[in-house]
Amino acid sequence: MSHKTQISRRNILRTAGSIGAIGVLGTQTAGASGNGPSDRYIVGMEPGRAEEARDAASEVHREFDFGDIGQAVSGYFTEAALQGLENNPNVRYIEENGEMQALEQTVPWGIDRVGATVLHEEGETGNGADIAILDTGIDSDHYDLADLIGGGKCFTDDCCGEATGGIFGCDDNDNECLEAWDDDNDHGTHCAGTVGAIDNSEGVVGVSTEATLWAGKVLTGCGSGSYDAIAAGIEWTADQGFDVASMSLGGDESSVVKDACQYAYDKGVLLVAAAGNDGECTDCVGSPAAYDEVIAVSATSEDDSLASFSSTGPEVELAAPGEGVLSTVPTETSSDGLETFSGTSMACPHVSGAGAQLMANGYANTEARQQLRDTAEDIGLGDNEQGYGLLDAEAAVLDGDSDDGGDDTDKAPSVSWVTPSDGDTVSDTVTVQIDASDAEDSDDSLDVTYTVAAGSDRSTSYNSDSGYYEDDWDTTTADDGDSTLEATATDSAGNSSSSSIAVTVDNSSDDDGGDTAPTVDDVSVTENSNPSWSRYDVDWAVSDDDGDLAEVTSEMIDSSGSVLDTQSSSVSGSSASGTHDLRSKSSPSEIVVTVTDEAGNSDSDSQSI
Repeated sequence: MSHKTQISRRNILRTAGSIGAIGVLGTQTAGASGNGPSDRYIVGMEPGRAEEARDAASEVHREFDFGDIGQAVSGYFTEAALQGLENNPNVRYIEENGEMQALEQTVPWGIDRVGATVLHEEGETGNGADIAILDTGIDSDHYDLADLIGGGKCFTDDCCGEATGGIFGCDDNDNECLEAWDDDNDHGTHCAGTVGAIDNSEGVVGVSTEATLWAGKVLTGCGSGSYDAIAAGIEWTADQGFDVASMSLGGDESSVVKDACQYAYDKGVLLVAAAGNDGECTDCVGSPAAYDEVIAVSATSEDDSLASFSSTGPEVELAAPGEGVLSTVPTETSSDGLETFSGTSMACPHVSGAGAQLMANGYANTEARQQLRDTAEDIGLGDNEQGYGLLDAEAAVLDGDSDDGGDDTDKAPSVSWVTPSDGDTVSDTVTVQIDASDAEDSDDSLDVTYTVAAGSDRSTSYNSDSGYYEDDWDTTTADDGDSTLEATATDSAGNSSSSSIAVTVDNSSDDDGGDTAPTVDDVSVTENSNPSWSRYDVDWAVSDDDGDLAEVTSEMIDSSGSVLDTQSSSVSGSSASGTHDLRSKSSPSEIVVTVTDEAGNSDSDSQSI
């Protein structure tokens, strides 16, 4: 595993982050000494090393396990404990438990503008999708939302009705707290209504009118929430298997929130966040919207201009209606349970609702994200203002085609590879199997072809016994090495979809017993040392004409020739690459990388330090 973060005193954040808070499910208590959230620190650890931070804490508040990404411990630490952790090679980051806040509400209408009303007419309602509203909570008995709420959880120190003003000071609403995750601010309920207010002839209608809403109260009634509360809400969303996380919140960068976003994205969650309300500005998108795993949403006005308050920057991926948006609030705030707000907070849930429609239709999070990009409408704004364009929910879900018959005939077929699999090594003759289906065409009526390395189309025939489209591919007609296979399925209406995989063709004989030695093609060394440890990331690439790679070993050696640290990886095939992490408390003089094949042949390369 690569260790790119160098721990130093500048990595320890000493000032509270001034970012918008969002409610998280689950009440948390302050430290025994009366310390609050802003007195806590979060220590990010390598996988399996949380105990070292736990032992150093005077009190543990919350723990995270992000799998291969790493672990984190939130709690109270003495200055001496923090200094000790600074020199621990297993520490990835140390940050003060700052806060994020609900983005300021100034003035969004956009259900019709993004084409969601057409989707409802076509029966596309998001039914089957689960959406986590990570915000100030949701009014649990609102007439336009209650039938869609699946439940929730509170993650903030102050759950519904317990907000005391925080560092910003506030007056929460007077909403009756039937649940700990109820909304005592209005912000979360407003966002939930845009995502999916029910189509019941009352109030308003949302983008996904039959999706299940889950209240992740990560922000208090004051509209702010701690890093660990927000990260816990994101982690909960992933662990519950929800489809979408809608995050109308933002602020300064947080490592634990970024970890949580990567964790959730890797587990299949579509992450959507408000870009921020710092406009007019350039390159000012807040976090978590700025993270690679998250769709950052800017806000537009009714005339398709950029809302004056909207943050902009290269991270902006989509724009959506965000000014003068009518949506739901608790009836304690408004007698009819409706209010008009503005902000990128109001733009974000439009995209969340559209993403839920796609997820309900079987899209993976990465596929849904790409579909939203591919179908966005160019409204003439700059790339840093609109990203791929204005959200077009109708085009995203219906592939941009009208369907007067209402029978979904314009939807493209689905296609995927069965054999070979992505990453396989193939030789001789391979039976290609492709799975393709379409709602309007029978399984055996689709036109399914595939190409090898962007060559000519190869046809397939439907095998009723296997249920797949099949062809015998003579791989000896292709060049040895890496090759891309692309399958395309086309229905009777001319709609098509494609799916690609990469394989390695290897028809070379090995009659010489593997006598050709492998080679070390590239070695790159990156230093990540701190005052106590010598730490180096060793990126390597190796190859072997015989295709019988066996092992790669990296060694850290001092001036006397002694090996200070070593790491090995098993490899196979004709090429491989990877990274080794070498550490020592002594000073090395060189790094040596050695590759060995199955016949025992080897090659080495070294770099002086």
